[in-house]
Amino acid sequence: MDQIKRFDLDKKPVKEKFFLTPIAYLLSFPSVWKRKLKINKVNMKGLKPPYILLATHHAFIDFKVTTAAIFPRRANYIVAIDGFIGREWLLRNAGGICKRKFTNDLKLFKQIKYALEELKNIVAIYPEARYTLVGTTAMLPDSLAKMIKVLKQPVVMLNMHGNYLTQPQWNLEMRKVPLAADMTQIIDKNEIQSLSVEEINRRIHDAFAYDEYQWQKDNHIQIDFKNRAKGLHQVLYQCPSCFVESQMDSDKDQLWCKACGKAYTMDVYGQMKANEGVTEFAHIPDWYEFERRQVRKQIDEKTYFFEDDVRIEALPNAKGYIPLGKGKMIHDLNGFRVDGDELGKPLCLIKEPLAMYSLHVEYDYLGNGDCVDISTLDNSYYIYPLNQKNVITKLHFATEELYKIEKEKITKT
Repeated sequence: MDQIKRFDLDKKPVKEKFFLTPIAYLLSFPSVWKRKLKINKVNMKGLKPPYILLATHHAFIDFKVTTAAIFPRRANYIVAIDGFIGREWLLRNAGGICKRKFTNDLKLFKQIKYALEELKNIVAIYPEARYTLVGTTAMLPDSLAKMIKVLKQPVVMLNMHGNYLTQPQWNLEMRKVPLAADMTQIIDKNEIQSLSVEEINRRIHDAFAYDEYQWQKDNHIQIDFKNRAKGLHQVLYQCPSCFVESQMDSDKDQLWCKACGKAYTMDVYGQMKANEGVTEFAHIPDWYEFERRQVRKQIDEKTYFFEDDVRIEALPNAKGYIPLGKGKMIHDLNGFRVDGDELGKPLCLIKEPLAMYSLHVEYDYLGNGDCVDISTLDNSYYIYPLNQKNVITKLHFATEELYKIEKEKITKT
């Protein structure tokens, strides 16, 4: 593995090549026109690049909506390394800047700074770093406000709506949903120096607030899609009636518990209703946050523990995944530990709670099963649990809650 060339994170970004711009428009505009995209621009009059564009992250169509929102300008986009697989030349020449997920990467800061100051470009950042799991705001990195303070550039927020509902992470079948976006300059260049990091952080978090199921309900958007609940058990993995984990299942518009038999129907407005008895959570994000509280309770009671045999693949560069065979993964109060074999050399990957504020998860990734992605600065490991099923959403909750606990300790100290 030491002899395999790593992705070059030092190579300077470029402005999108002129011959790629028409292709980007051709790929983007028909999709957003078909979904009747409406963009509400606030405090944007007269603003020209360079500026930082922060955007919510729901589905692949995000990039198409962003293209329409900044038209006729183009941007440098922060893209995860798996997005570069087999198309590094294309993405680099389209202005892509590579990032390994949930790593503290000083090189990325330098690339963003270069794109803003030297290329005089827009830099589009999706700081949630993965698609939202239930259409609500994911955790944001603590470093974001500090970076913005140092860069001293205007900040624009693109809060998109309908993208998640079009193609949720747990079921990638496309639905026809109208799209909308609010594009707001939340910090202008004249005030950036006088704002505290705390105030910048507050503005970012306020601008990032969203709830796609509430937006669907408030706007009376019907999604009469036959399989609208299929796959939902992957994020709603715990039964709120009998509290058993990983025994939920789903199909068509139905979600049910295989342990106690209780079943629920998702209506055309995205609301849940028990087929019999009490409906514990009609609003899907409320069910999701119930699961988070249950994980936090296990952590507080020091009973949280996960262990399984795993299959491991490495992604050192954009050429593709390298199979590393089987290993073992443990996640407990001390964080992650993954042991395996890295092409003849022992692999021992340790991530303490403060090392990752969240976890990248993939449901049935490329048809190979559920996996988590744990990255170092020069490699990314895609890790597939072999025995335990429907557990990666819980792992993501535990990662975030363990991080919060350690941050709280530091704050109190």
